[in-house]
Amino acid sequence: MSENSKKVVITGGAGFVGSALAIELKQNYPSWEIYCLDNLKRKGSELNLPRLAKAGIHFVHGDIRNKEDFDALPVADTIIEASAEPSVLAGINGSSPDYLMNTNLFGTVNCLNYAVKCKAEFIFLSTSRIYPIKNIETLDFVEEETRFALSDDQKIPGVSSKGLAEDFPLNGARSLYGTTKLASELIIQEYQEFYGLKTVINRCGVLTGPWQMGKIDQGVMVLWVARHFFNQQLSYIGYGGSGKQTRDMLHVKDLYRLVDWQIQNIDKINGEIFNAGGGVEVSASLQELTELCIRHTGNTIPIQKVTENRPADIRLYVTDNSKVTRMTGWKPEIGMDQIVREITEWLRENKEILEPILK
Repeated sequence: MSENSKKVVITGGAGFVGSALAIELKQNYPSWEIYCLDNLKRKGSELNLPRLAKAGIHFVHGDIRNKEDFDALPVADTIIEASAEPSVLAGINGSSPDYLMNTNLFGTVNCLNYAVKCKAEFIFLSTSRIYPIKNIETLDFVEEETRFALSDDQKIPGVSSKGLAEDFPLNGARSLYGTTKLASELIIQEYQEFYGLKTVINRCGVLTGPWQMGKIDQGVMVLWVARHFFNQQLSYIGYGGSGKQTRDMLHVKDLYRLVDWQIQNIDKINGEIFNAGGGVEVSASLQELTELCIRHTGNTIPIQKVTENRPADIRLYVTDNSKVTRMTGWKPEIGMDQIVREITEWLRENKEILEPILK
């Protein structure tokens, strides 16, 4: 099918990432037909429906757990699998793992079968959480004044001061969330090999930006800014309550630039797996993030110190983007200061509708 009539289906399309990708694609390729499938389970996802409609995007209310719901979709050229139960605590904090398993694993199988039926290209958004917790926690690190940082002197392959690379060892437990995403990766590789699907897998670091409905277990950047904006309390949890635990952040518009390139060039990267995150250049500890929030919101809030670690917590994670940059030329462009500024402006402009969700 010609580029002028390309049909793109995005699962989880009313969620933060799915809706952002859909809107960017439609703005850059007005002739494309973009379909967003979503079950609207996550609180706040309904706020994206008017944004999708305004952009001229087709919304389909459906659930990837139900293969019958794919009957409402057209024959697609490209499928972006962005649906997920994204909580790293799902199934290990007393809740049932059923929804997690059925969505993140069996739902992906339904998406793959739909891709086979359509002969569609398949882009999968995985997660850095596929890397085992104990392997990460045993890495050599340096405790700096405001953050933990990785050293170059490591006993485990696939890691350096630049972060974790794709060949980091995968043996060990990683959370049920991470396991469902890794299992999906393995199944995708089988479909790529034996069904002839063109596929690419992106292991994303922490994704963020305006229109993310941040919660304590997922979407920490927006949560942190929102708590400052609304003058509420926060906690530095674990690692002595120091607030030095560190993550890299990837603005969703930077992710869009990568996905756009992959759609246009999938033959060059068919079957590849990429780590994609902010890297050392776009990273922050909770301490450093707090200072950015104070600067942009103007509010200083009480932050408790909780010394005990939570299940599935990690001291630090930073993405080594070397492979994806080498093969695609992509690297993140939006820095931490701009990310916090944009989120603060979004909160200010949409305070009335966001306060019931984020406060």
